[in-house]
Amino acid sequence: MILNSIKIRGARVHNLKNISVEIPRDKLVVVTGVSGSGKSSLAFDTIYAEGQRRYMESLSSYARQFLGLPDKPDVEQIEGLSPAIAINQKTTNNNPRSTVGTVTEIYDYLRLLFARVGKPHCPKCGKPVKSQSVDQILAQILKLTEGTRFSLLAPIVNHRKGTHEDTLAKLSAAGFVRVKVDGKVRDLGEKISLAKTKKHSIELVVDRLIIRDGIRSRLADSLETALKFGNGIVFVETDAQTLTFSEKNSCVDCGISLPDITPQLFSFNSPKGACPTCSGLGKVFDVRDWSTMFEWMAAVHDFKMTDLPEDACPACHGHRLKPEALSVTVGDRNIAQVVDMSVDACKKFFAALELDDTDKKIAAQVLKEINSRLKFLCDVGLDYLSLSRKSATLSGGESQRIRLATQIGSALTGVLYVLDEPSIGLHQHDNQKLLATLKNLRDLGNTLIVVEHDEETIRAADNVVDIGRGAGKSGGSVIAQGTADEISRVENSLTGDYLSGRKKIPVPTSRRELVQTLTFSDACKNNLKNISVTIPLHALTLVTGVSGSGKSTLVEEIVYPRLRDMDLSPFGVSKVTMIDQDPIGRTPRSNIATYTGVADHIRKIFAETNGARLRGYNAGRFSFNVKGGRCESCGGNGVLKIPMNFLPDVYVTCDVCGGSRFNAETLEVKYKGASIADVLAMPVDEALEFFANVPTIRRMLQVLHDVGLGYIELGQSANTFSGGEAQRVKLAYELARPLGRAANIYIMDEPTTGLHFDDVSKLLDVIQRLVERGDTVIIIEHNLDVIKCADYIIDLGPDGGDRGGEVVACGTPEDVAHVENSYTGQALRKILP
Repeated sequence: MILNSIKIRGARVHNLKNISVEIPRDKLVVVTGVSGSGKSSLAFDTIYAEGQRRYMESLSSYARQFLGLPDKPDVEQIEGLSPAIAINQKTTNNNPRSTVGTVTEIYDYLRLLFARVGKPHCPKCGKPVKSQSVDQILAQILKLTEGTRFSLLAPIVNHRKGTHEDTLAKLSAAGFVRVKVDGKVRDLGEKISLAKTKKHSIELVVDRLIIRDGIRSRLADSLETALKFGNGIVFVETDAQTLTFSEKNSCVDCGISLPDITPQLFSFNSPKGACPTCSGLGKVFDVRDWSTMFEWMAAVHDFKMTDLPEDACPACHGHRLKPEALSVTVGDRNIAQVVDMSVDACKKFFAALELDDTDKKIAAQVLKEINSRLKFLCDVGLDYLSLSRKSATLSGGESQRIRLATQIGSALTGVLYVLDEPSIGLHQHDNQKLLATLKNLRDLGNTLIVVEHDEETIRAADNVVDIGRGAGKSGGSVIAQGTADEISRVENSLTGDYLSGRKKIPVPTSRRELVQTLTFSDACKNNLKNISVTIPLHALTLVTGVSGSGKSTLVEEIVYPRLRDMDLSPFGVSKVTMIDQDPIGRTPRSNIATYTGVADHIRKIFAETNGARLRGYNAGRFSFNVKGGRCESCGGNGVLKIPMNFLPDVYVTCDVCGGSRFNAETLEVKYKGASIADVLAMPVDEALEFFANVPTIRRMLQVLHDVGLGYIELGQSANTFSGGEAQRVKLAYELARPLGRAANIYIMDEPTTGLHFDDVSKLLDVIQRLVERGDTVIIIEHNLDVIKCADYIIDLGPDGGDRGGEVVACGTPEDVAHVENSYTGQALRKILP
């Protein structure tokens, strides 16, 4: 019997409080709630994990030994599950060879297209090169007007120095009578003397014929002989013209032979196609100062090749392929020129592509696949990306939408899709495209469970599950379930409060006066069209625009570097800080406590307890990074890594310390009844109460609470944080630092990533505190609640990619709202008083 819902009973994963919930199948279901409430614990760690586990359990034992069976989530029962696919925000691929084209498989189809209908050209002179079979060449010659006299010539020497005596002797010994030397016919029986220092051309005269009935047999024999001696090339010389025919792809003028045109020729991952200078990476790495480089590599724990300074390869100019591959064209463009276009431009290129009847038949199915995949990328708002864009440079939201587009292309039905905030990085103008895509996937007969905070997505859902009410221990319960309207009527629901308007982020009653400003001129990187922008100091500036409009390029690659290199002391500014979403620590040993410095104060407190003094323990004893207090069985990691050779490494909880990271003697020391491991297991909010009387610790924890991170444990590994969480940790650290004599400039990229309405409200309070104390804050953002609170807006567009890169509007939110062709202005008009 097929159930019409997914029934979960007794879910206790992480902070979920033994919840039971029924999720309708074949519907678009949004799971929402404040950060840390348990949304992901329900959607990913319970539902998806169990769906994946059951599917893998259905495989043979032989297959399972290679995959490994994941642990069963802590849940009593789940009924009605389908095979599950997770589409999360993790970057598609950090491999420098991975691109948008390879991830979506569009590049594979392009390789096939170019191999089958591509027109080869000489990589040196650019002239077309065409290969023909003997029968095709024969048919072409026989089309000459009847009575035409012609000679069959086989090219033997092509513009080479030397006397070529041996070559001429061999031709004579083979029974041939005449050759054409430097344009003149000579008899092989005579002595032919050639200057050794000059370049010469020699063609063998194989036969002389007249077009008439009955010559086909003789012509065929002579043609085969000419092709044999001419290495696949034959000249047909008449009184009026000389025709060139080739059995293989080669340029007669330059003497260059092209390899067989196969899909591998266009692969930068294959030796047959990859540029030999850069091995298909398109970049060469600057390693001139080896001593400095080795020191740096030793200092950076997880060194990667992509961290090195790099420049475009001088041989292929960043196109990754051999010249022979780049000389093949379809519609007068080579494959590198096609993938360098935006998805939208690429779509238009193939729509206008003209092919002859034969090539149309060959390319029909390939073009269908290419066009459908390009359409799906446009449907999810990624029309501004180029197919050559490296996967590692994509944001989490872009990576997720690429995978979403790929799934639509697969046209599967009966699948459970679990998505993690697909709206991240999308402007309101693009959101409708995304929602249409999600609904299309649903209408194919699939169930979609989407963890989301975006109001438009919540209102578009068939069913909403609100988890909360708070975060951490205050969350983990199903507060409300139903449509968005039904959720808005539940008074205990924070989501309902904001949907109904009971709570809202108010529009400021006044904007700050803009006294000092900085102007940045001639911004022309990437798609920026030589624009000039003015940014006020000691104010909140928002840079807005649709995806791909040029916001990140302007702020991160133009404004930030120039600010960093300027002397800002005359403006009362001491430093410029980029608060990005990069991890706050690259190893499992880094956490909130170590990053913010709270760990130092906590260790000092434990070292001052009577238990520590009696044992002679100092502060270092309470660190899991040094010998003495840590568990030596796991080296303070809490887990043991089991190498599996050709299989992925397996991590198991340390059976000696039970995952606490410390040895038994260290754990005997208590502060207010808690060991160091107990403290590190505390969420920020619990630790805030625990250390209420310790100002040095309380101050930092309070700011972490203020930015909405009260649910994160002090000892939680930093490499498990989302980009938004990492960014808010950095923001809290900056806010907690003592204010210097001069102000600071802070730059942020979408700090609302992963935040509920209520978390956005808290974050805005923190940001406004920075500005109130005299700092300058510049934010790239799509969230309208943040945009409407700006003192100044720079809106880029009007669209993405080639159609973006211009200043569409600037000024206060009210000013921007009056600009008709601003998509941001159109959205602001709906929410401003």
